[in-house]
Amino acid sequence: MNEARDRRKTYEVSELDKRIIEQLQEDGRRPYTQIAADLGVSEAAIRARTSRLMDKGILQVVGVTDPLKIGFQQWAMIGIRCEAGRLIEVAEAAAAFPETDYVVVTAGSYDVLVEAVAEDNEALLRFLSEKLRKIPGVRETETFVYLRLMKQSYQWGTR
Repeated sequence: MNEARDRRKTYEVSELDKRIIEQLQEDGRRPYTQIAADLGVSEAAIRARTSRLMDKGILQVVGVTDPLKIGFQQWAMIGIRCEAGRLIEVAEAAAAFPETDYVVVTAGSYDVLVEAVAEDNEALLRFLSEKLRKIPGVRETETFVYLRLMKQSYQWGTR
């Protein structure tokens, strides 16, 4: 099965799985022993279910930062319009750049949306002019520079 089709595949997620996910969304460093005690099951059950959720690509536990608070000065969403037939090629090329942290193929005004983080204005300009706009198949881009992060949430799908 190809990767894109596998990502769309729906796996059965039990009520206990959802409760584990809720606990980890609240605090990704919460020990399995504490989750087990909170949910009234064994630590082994929590460990096994969490491993299965991670193996299936349902759950990922990571540290999330606000780039603007750790020294990066520019954070932007970039809309890309592509030449016909080059959509996936453009998205894959954009995803390969270290400046990008989010790339999605869309339906609407833009074919691809790319979120990028840069050290400063000059670094963002270099990324746009020397990398992103030179991808074969990119027709045009529009950049939306973030001024302030108002909400970033990863607590969906369980409540």
